Amino acid sequence: MAVADDQYVVFSIDGEEFALGIAQVREIIRPPAVTRLPHAAEFIEGVTNLRGEVIPVVDLRKRLGVSGTAADSRVVVAEMGGDKVGLRVDAVTEVRRIAPSDVQPPPESVAGIRSEFLKGVGKVDGRLLILIDIEKLFATTEKVELIAAKRGGSVA
Repeated sequence: MAVADDQYVVFSIDGEEFALGIAQVREIIRPPAVTRLPHAAEFIEGVTNLRGEVIPVVDLRKRLGVSGTAADSRVVVAEMGGDKVGLRVDAVTEVRRIAPSDVQPPPESVAGIRSEFLKGVGKVDGRLLILIDIEKLFATTEKVELIAAKRGGSVA
């Protein structure tokens, strides 16, 4: 019996292609109005009201240490440990299947991103997709700050 391919939502940041497991993605939306929070980490844009649920919005460019800003963007609403978080990306391009055999462990650094944020690197049609591990994207203290942001406070 063949192993099923894993599905990923592919998005771009500064011309680099990244992917997040589709099971973690709840929806993709246009950038919402964001309420900024005092004393929040630089990468936390603030919070937004998504159909009655307050969720933190993170600028994935800043979190990954990528400079610049995008003229247009999308927000990938993802689930992380039972909580939703919005990840602002430049563009969402496709949903791709990647066979587990086409996923390699991450090197020490890919495109200047620390390997602890990565699940691996997927090879698809001659392209390399950087697979993000959302659970590792935020350290424990940062997860606490995201939860505090969701509840309307901040960790000073």
